[in-house]
Amino acid sequence: MRVLVVGGGGREHALVWKIAQSRHVNQIYCAPGNAGISKLAECINIKPTDISGLANFAAAQKVDLTVIGPEAPLIAGIVDRFEARGLPAFGPATDPARIEGSKAFAKELMVRYGIPTADYELCSDANTAHETVARWFRRPEVAERGLVVKADGLAAGKGVTVAGTEAEAHGAVDEMMVRKVYGAAGDRVIIEQRLIGEEVSIMAITDGDFIVPLPPSQDHKRVGDGDTGPNTGGMGAYSPVPIVPDDIAERARELVLKPAVAAIRDLGIPYKGVLYAGLIITDEGLKTLEFNCRFGDPETQAVLPLLESDLLEIMDASVNGRLDEVDVTCARGSSACVVAASGGYPGAYETGKLIQGLDRAAQAEGCLVFHAGTREANGQFLTDGGRVLGVTATGPDLRRAVSRAYAGMKQISFEGMHYRNDIAGRALS
Repeated sequence: MRVLVVGGGGREHALVWKIAQSRHVNQIYCAPGNAGISKLAECINIKPTDISGLANFAAAQKVDLTVIGPEAPLIAGIVDRFEARGLPAFGPATDPARIEGSKAFAKELMVRYGIPTADYELCSDANTAHETVARWFRRPEVAERGLVVKADGLAAGKGVTVAGTEAEAHGAVDEMMVRKVYGAAGDRVIIEQRLIGEEVSIMAITDGDFIVPLPPSQDHKRVGDGDTGPNTGGMGAYSPVPIVPDDIAERARELVLKPAVAAIRDLGIPYKGVLYAGLIITDEGLKTLEFNCRFGDPETQAVLPLLESDLLEIMDASVNGRLDEVDVTCARGSSACVVAASGGYPGAYETGKLIQGLDRAAQAEGCLVFHAGTREANGQFLTDGGRVLGVTATGPDLRRAVSRAYAGMKQISFEGMHYRNDIAGRALS
């Protein structure tokens, strides 16, 4: 099979790495890719949002399957456009992809189908949002815990403020709706109950009927140790998650994943691809924080090394509605991913910094290096983004996986490099 992977981050490097192991693949392209991906695939200089360019390339190269990594092209309708030209693509169509593209759509769907989630109100203008914040903070439990303000649309993994005080909540409303920090994503906001508990992610592959959950993982969004500092695209992840035993994972499948897939099917277009459920385990039970319509980043870098089955076979079965015919097995043991970022990230940062020690890191016990924001010049690897790379390691247990990942990361250096030192710290403690 000839495969095109769309995207150029660490998630896409992990996808290319896993697809390359398939006995069915004979050519992999990646658009636009990165310096690490170029060692496994032919990188094509086409942006993920250039849907016409991608479709023309896939048609000309007789690509058998296109795998879409980022959410933006999915929500923009890449799968619909590909299918209209007879080009198979792994991912949901535009209508189902709204489950990530609009938090309001996702919340309405959850309420309608009884999927456990937090109480919320949708606000379409700043005055209403400010009035809602003031009214909510008159409730004793909100005054004690705070609330969450969410931009309705896509905000590159950001656009969510956990406000501990009323002043912080009003500030978040102004940031999203008045100053338009996240652009059109903040045209509407959701004021939501703050839930207390351990967060966990479950990515499941579905063909619109059958569902195959992958091992649970836990992301680390904040830039600093101890979950301090601003939110990022993700500074590390590990899998599986000790607080999610088999019974809770099965509850997530029955209470969250299956109803969500059924709800989308009721809209008339089956959900095919990855359905990512962001969950939180509270004193009141399992609750749903969000849905994403694609593989998570960096969760994918932690989960795929545990997958023993042929990922390309699973994706092909998803697209063709025969996922129930494929056996999906995962290895015992654990995996951990630590992300190295450019100085200043998630704020302003410089690129073009020389990266050293990549070969030593890749040779460390149990380690893989997945590139994200990198480029190659004159045989040297340079930084080319905020999140630069991730070191993933597997081990017989979580403690050894984490130890190996940090041992690998210590081999790498570049000017301004920073990473968290406490990935999986809560689980290990």
